[in-house]
Formats: sequence, C-alpha cells, structure tokens
Amino acid sequence: MGKNSKIEWTHHTFNPWWGCTRISSACTHCYAEAWAKRVGQQVWGPKASRRFFGDAHWSGPLKWNQEAVDRGERARVFCASMADVFEGREDLNEARDKLWELIHKTSQLDWLLLTKRPERILEMVPWTVRWPDNVWIGTTVEDQASAEKRLPYLAQIPAIVKFISAEPLLSELDVGRWFGTIDWVITGGESGPHARPSSPSWFRNLRSQCVQAGIPFHFKQWGDWAPEFNVTTACKIMRQAEDGTLMFRLGKKTAGRLLDGVPWDDLPKRRMALKRVA
Repeated sequence: MGKNSKIEWTHHTFNPWWGCTRISSACTHCYAEAWAKRVGQQVWGPKASRRFFGDAHWSGPLKWNQEAVDRGERARVFCASMADVFEGREDLNEARDKLWELIHKTSQLDWLLLTKRPERILEMVPWTVRWPDNVWIGTTVEDQASAEKRLPYLAQIPAIVKFISAEPLLSELDVGRWFGTIDWVITGGESGPHARPSSPSWFRNLRSQCVQAGIPFHFKQWGDWAPEFNVTTACKIMRQAEDGTLMFRLGKKTAGRLLDGVPWDDLPKRRMALKRVA
C-alpha cells in the first residue's frame, strides 16, 4: 500500500490510520482485516485501538503531488484501503483533521474517499457547499439492500465526482434511478480463501445499465472465481453461482479481469473534462 498501488483504478493508496469495524456483508471476508492480522496488527473491531503513523508516512502524498506537477498530470489516491475515513470514533478526529489539511495541500492529486458510512460524511468533513475539486466521494454497495441504504446519502454530497464500488458484488444490483448523481461505477468479485463467487449475469447487467446511461464502468476483477470461458488450466474446484453459471476457483491472478473478453477501465468523464495543472 502506498505509491504505485496495484489497485487497478488508482495510482497510489494512502491510509491515515489502520483499523476498522465490520458493518455489512461486504466486510465478512475483509482483506484489510486479514492483512493487518497477518502482519501482527490487532486493529479491527470497536474495542481495538487503531494504528497511527508518523511524519514520514504523511509526507508521501506531498511528494506524489510534486511529481504529478512536474509531469503535468493528475494522480489518483485511494483513501483508505486499510480503514474507513468516516468511522465514528473520536480518537480518529486528529488524524481526520490532518487528512483534510493534506488534501488542501495536494491539489494535483484526486483523493478518492470510499466509505461504507456515507451517512456520516457531511458531519465530518470541513466543507459545506463548496468542496475542493480534488475530492471524489464513493460508497460501497455490495447488494441491493446496501444500495437502498447508502445511495440516498451519497446523492446529497456536493463532491465533483461521486462513485460506487460494487465490490465484492453479492447480488443483482439495480442503481439506475441514482444515475443522475453517480459519475462512476466500479465492480468486481471477491478474492481470498473464503471468497464467494459472483454471478456473471450480475456484472453484465450492471455494465448494461452503465452503458445505456453513459456512466463510466470499471470491471476490477473476477476475484477467485471465474466462469468456464475464462478457464485455461485444469481446475477441480467448481461451484454454481446464483444465476446457475458454473464457476471455477482459479485464484485472482488467473481469473483475470476481462468481462466477455474485454477490459473495462472507464474513468469519470466529468473529472477528465476538468483536468488541469496546478
């Protein structure tokens, strides 16, 4: 995590702290929690402390910003892969305030703030009507229930780009009525030892909704499970997806990220139209 992230839709990843608490079905097999435990950090759950960082860590985005200025390009920063910026804990307020200040200092970076707690955004940010034009706000919608719960809150946010991350996608998803307020859709399947297979029809349906509405669509990955047409090696582990498709457990790398043979790497059109050099 950090500079030159392996996450396909961002350039860098920045975490103001590590740690969070599970709140929905998307959290069941949380990769961040598993990674934190693997490196000896017990930072998950409401009673656990969070891991904070020193000045060297916080100086990273300042360097990325200058590099972007020197190149005459913008760079995207995903914040935060190991936490939720809008988790409701008072011990996070100091680091949150430091994050807002850092965002203001790095105008050549587009900050992608992704949360499962959009109902807390407006009460926690220091901005009201006029938001910085380098702040993108997103929320996770893993199924229809989470979409119904979270997207009304996302619609209220006056950010220049609003997006959803339907990953891991755990059900059929219809977000068409929110397309007036959504600028980008990211989706993908689950990876990891306990990954649940997503139905191919769920991804195709979401892609169709986006294409018809002119909404940029990004297919991040199949995850650990992929349909038969992706299978190029012998695989003995099979499972039927909810839509009846036979899925094969291949692992994230082998399963790949082609949807019907095509990479879908769209980016928000509004942001591209507003590209500038600081």
